[in-house]
Amino acid sequence: MRIDPATASVLNYKEKEKAKVFEDFSAAVKSYQGEAARREEAFQKSLAEHKVHKEVLEKKFDDLFKKVKEDPDATPRKRDIDFD
Repeated sequence: MRIDPATASVLNYKEKEKAKVFEDFSAAVKSYQGEAARREEAFQKSLAEHKVHKEVLEKKFDDLFKKVKEDPDATPRKRDIDFD
């Protein structure tokens, strides 16, 4: 990069040459197939968590509901926003 000190403008600029990510096409194909398997695995994991999420929320609700029934006079705990 060359900069003109009088005008503070760029006179010449050459980008660095990027290194090749893959040496040959077969290595690129193998990498792509491996990434597809990882994406599918992440999707299946997310799907399984999503299916169980409703049950988890129901259990949390039931637990909190049971606590309220045991002690109906208890005040709800204060949230950060309640202190303003």
